[in-house]
Amino acid sequence: MAITNRAPQDSDERGDAGEDRGTGTGPGKEADPGAETARTDPGPQEDRQLNSPLLLTLLLLTAVMFQDPIRGALAAPVMQSWMTVFVAVMVQALPFLVLGVLLSAAIAVFVPPSFFARALPKHPALAVPVAGAAGAVLPGCECASVPVAGALVRRGVTPAAALAFLLSAPAINPIVLTATAVAFPGNPEMVLARFVASLLVACSMGWLWHRLGRTDWIRPPARASHEGQGRGAAFWGSVRHDVTHAGGFLVIGAMAAATLKAVVPAQWLSLAAGHPVLSVLVLAALAVLLSICSEADAFVAASLTQFSLTARLTFLVVGPMIDLKLFAMQAGTFGRAFALRFAPATFALAVVVSALTGTVLL
Repeated sequence: MAITNRAPQDSDERGDAGEDRGTGTGPGKEADPGAETARTDPGPQEDRQLNSPLLLTLLLLTAVMFQDPIRGALAAPVMQSWMTVFVAVMVQALPFLVLGVLLSAAIAVFVPPSFFARALPKHPALAVPVAGAAGAVLPGCECASVPVAGALVRRGVTPAAALAFLLSAPAINPIVLTATAVAFPGNPEMVLARFVASLLVACSMGWLWHRLGRTDWIRPPARASHEGQGRGAAFWGSVRHDVTHAGGFLVIGAMAAATLKAVVPAQWLSLAAGHPVLSVLVLAALAVLLSICSEADAFVAASLTQFSLTARLTFLVVGPMIDLKLFAMQAGTFGRAFALRFAPATFALAVVVSALTGTVLL
């Protein structure tokens, strides 16, 4: 009975295959009930593309219709103060951001990761400080250090050394230190304090991972970040990625700094800034939330003049090592189990070392 019933079914399937030719169904394949819908419906992405010009047009029309109230609001003293701080931070930070992104892309694409593997000592305890100091040769933001650290692990570098490099590179490279010197012209000791505190945290975390880290906590990346691309395409792809991400976070950071300066009541900031411990914790948390690129964070920190130099040093040390975007990138590169352990430990150690370094050097 099973054979008799199977013959007509096979015949029907052959007939269906003829009818469904070109639709992707047939023998051995199940018909996709959403295939016809996928061909006819534009989908959410196309809807967004179609609606974007309309939304932009509506926004411009709204701005034209309400230009008088908008002009009046922009003329208010609080908005004038906000725009002054915002423009000042952006104008000061943009040249360093662009230069850092270009140099970072060039090094990430044209310098092979095997170069760093050959330059590091074989013993992990010795490789950690060497890798931490080697962070000075990667002028770029933290967005570039994560894929480079992933490439180092994939090429056989001990994870402790790669993690020290990941933390130090965004904080002690020449672009960042030069930007810090420009942002704090009256406090050159801030450059030394940032360098010392960042390098101490990077090496301490590397040694801590070498001592307590487990292999099942970290997931090495499976492929190179620019695999399958030519060097030119990889270079400009890296530039576009870093400019889009770092530039966007710079705008958000500049807006937040301007808002703190112009909108938040002065007594609130004075209350937080006047308490030594609270001021450090507030700016450490702010560094995590704002997720500003390390090439531009010095100018945001310099604008927070009501806080002490030690609190602002904490902002500069914590931000390049752990923030919201870095947590996501670290989880995506090395696994969530790694990020959930590495990020809180880095935050706590960075706060303590920054406070101690600021007390001694500032």
